[in-house]
Amino acid sequence: MSMIFFAIVFALLLNFVKNKTSYGADTIISVFSSIAIALGLAMLAQSGNFNKYSSYLVGDILSITNIEIIYLFIAFIAVAAFWYFTFNKLNVTSINSTLAKSRGINTKLIDNIFVVLIAIIVMISIRWIGILLINSLLILPAASSRNITNNMRSYHLISVIFSLFSGIAGLILSYYLNIPTGPMIVLISGAIYFITFGLKKLVKE
Repeated sequence: MSMIFFAIVFALLLNFVKNKTSYGADTIISVFSSIAIALGLAMLAQSGNFNKYSSYLVGDILSITNIEIIYLFIAFIAVAAFWYFTFNKLNVTSINSTLAKSRGINTKLIDNIFVVLIAIIVMISIRWIGILLINSLLILPAASSRNITNNMRSYHLISVIFSLFSGIAGLILSYYLNIPTGPMIVLISGAIYFITFGLKKLVKE
């Protein structure tokens, strides 16, 4: 629970800095994530518990507890509800925040809720996937979907389908090939990205 609290504070601080500077969101996220990972590893090494928590780097699906599955289910319900009730507002906010504000949308609230939900999901699932790979799972399914979709709703739907397929297939293949689950899921996500990228090039030609 303390990790989730830290993730929420971290996400809100990140959002605050992003809104106060002219740097892009990618730059701010990279800076904060690099510092957070380095700080965490330094604290573990200092306390002598680095080996005990080394699974956080690459993930260990066998270490997941029942309470963490419950947390993940609650987070899923929260994300689904947020997406359902704020889809259009979130869409406008992400495209043009000035336009969103002119429509009476509380962009700061929408943005803060969004980053908090992402932070919670990342913190819950980080033991499954690992620090080194979690960022890949945030990017690859969305990037793959963007290669083959032409509207926002299908973009979201295909992203979810790619994520589910990568997760299930990665779990199954990791069992039979004796490969850690996190890397296997990312490899499948990467393969999907290059396949969709190739399809995009063929369609353009």
